[in-house]
Amino acid sequence: MEIRDARADDWPAIWPILRQIVAAGETYTLPRDLHAETGRRIWLLEPPDRTVVAVDDDGTVLGSAKMNRNHMGPASHIASASFIVAPEHSGQGVGRALGEHVLDWARAAGYRAMQFNAVVETNTRAVALWRSLGFEVIGTLPEGFQHPVHGYVGLHIMHRRL
Repeated sequence: MEIRDARADDWPAIWPILRQIVAAGETYTLPRDLHAETGRRIWLLEPPDRTVVAVDDDGTVLGSAKMNRNHMGPASHIASASFIVAPEHSGQGVGRALGEHVLDWARAAGYRAMQFNAVVETNTRAVALWRSLGFEVIGTLPEGFQHPVHGYVGLHIMHRRL
């Protein structure tokens, strides 16, 4: 697997993954009926922020991550990121590889920490992955997310120093 900067011509491969994940309504605080152009503006970031794709040897997009500063001004030393993995490639190490890549990017860019603002507590695979990469749950917004199956569940704020 290779992780490289996303290009505009990657969007047709990224969008179906993002659309499917957002439409499921289980992990992202985005509208379930997200439109492609809005999704493109949200996902394909401009420098100094960054969007990457994980691709296989054939160039198939397996997943993507976007990374950016979490806050502006005097809190701009805290990074954040978001991740998607094609469901058919789940459990193959794509999320871990993207997570490690994002942490390396944040360190190299001079960030002091990374914070994820909204990790749905029922997304146990993601919570376990981020914990294995050194993140801690520093707080949970009770009933902060309306899950389509589990009803109102918590949103974790996860953090790790770099």
